[in-house]
Amino acid sequence: MNFNQNKIKSKTNITHDQKKPDYILFILASLVITVSIVFSYSLSVYTVLYYDYNQFHFFLRQLFVGIVSILIMWSLSQVEPSKLIGRIGMSLFICFFLIMAVMPFLPASMVTASGGANRWIRLPGFSLSPVEFFKIGFIYFLSWSFHRRVMDQPSRMKWKEEMLLVLPYLGAFLMVVFVVAFMQKDFGQVVLMGGVLFILLMFANRSMKFFLSLGGVALAGFVGLIAAAPHRILRIQSWWSMVQDSILSFMPDFVSDALRIENFPEPYQVSHSLNAIHNGGLTGTGISEGSLKMGFLSEVHTDFVLAGITEEIGLIGLTCIVGVIFIIIWRIFRISRRVENPIYHLFSLGIGLMIIIAFLINSYGISGIIPIKGIAVPFLSYGGSSLLSIAISVGLVLSISREVKEKKIKA
Repeated sequence: MNFNQNKIKSKTNITHDQKKPDYILFILASLVITVSIVFSYSLSVYTVLYYDYNQFHFFLRQLFVGIVSILIMWSLSQVEPSKLIGRIGMSLFICFFLIMAVMPFLPASMVTASGGANRWIRLPGFSLSPVEFFKIGFIYFLSWSFHRRVMDQPSRMKWKEEMLLVLPYLGAFLMVVFVVAFMQKDFGQVVLMGGVLFILLMFANRSMKFFLSLGGVALAGFVGLIAAAPHRILRIQSWWSMVQDSILSFMPDFVSDALRIENFPEPYQVSHSLNAIHNGGLTGTGISEGSLKMGFLSEVHTDFVLAGITEEIGLIGLTCIVGVIFIIIWRIFRISRRVENPIYHLFSLGIGLMIIIAFLINSYGISGIIPIKGIAVPFLSYGGSSLLSIAISVGLVLSISREVKEKKIKA
């Protein structure tokens, strides 16, 4: 009798363990959010002085959003994914697409403009960037729809059949391009979502010949979007003027002469970003001791936060932070690989891709490898929308991780 009771108790404990999310992922994400709170105070000093804010203006805001973000991750991690993922994912996709579509027609009192486009919705006490939340819904929509229409189709199909299969998604993406790239003039987010779409299609059992042709279409569209906006052409020329010497030195003279740009100013922000990275060295100048943030790098606590962090804690400190971020990404990919539900598999994969693509676009931009784009560094950049959206993303993955452990024990 006692033996049977012990067996029942043991099974009960196993069932309880099955419900635990990936707490290591939660701790690591909370740790990086804490780092962002610290540097929101250290790196914002010039902006505080310039606008005559209270010295804790950015710190208190980031502290509040950081605490809310950690609570969001924890709350979502405690809910079964079947009760959560579909409802939140589809709601974010539909609601925020509609919000972005109507933003150009809203009065100036309800929106905040940037670069000649309305990108933020004004709410009491803060502003919200809809595209940050739409990305999560977009990834869920792709995961849900690929499972229904694409993944079960054979990989060996005629090119025409495969194109017809994926054509609705390309049409939907063109709508996203129009709203985000043309109406909001946010080309970087289009590149990010296009990269996620392309890679998710790879995991949806499509053929290589299809990807080669799709890559050609994507390249043509990429060039077309650049050519359609003069400010993007100027940004490309400015970037090229900075890197042309190192690239053209390996090319024949006639090619070098044709591609060289003379008397074009190098990008101001990137030059000072590289100076900040160089100034930091291995160990950095010390927290709050950086000098390039004092008017040389504008808004360093947002898009150029990696350069500001490197100057103050050096290459060693940055490597530790980046290492934690990549462990987070690895754990998300691990959850994606181990979960059996195909929608959850693609969704977790998409969230991991969203984080790593955004990180690479920003880090390559501030180091001059690619033209700079205004994409926030996941977890680290100052900003409520970016931090809240990444918290929702990781929270949903934490919810999915509960099912991973259940599947593992059953096996």
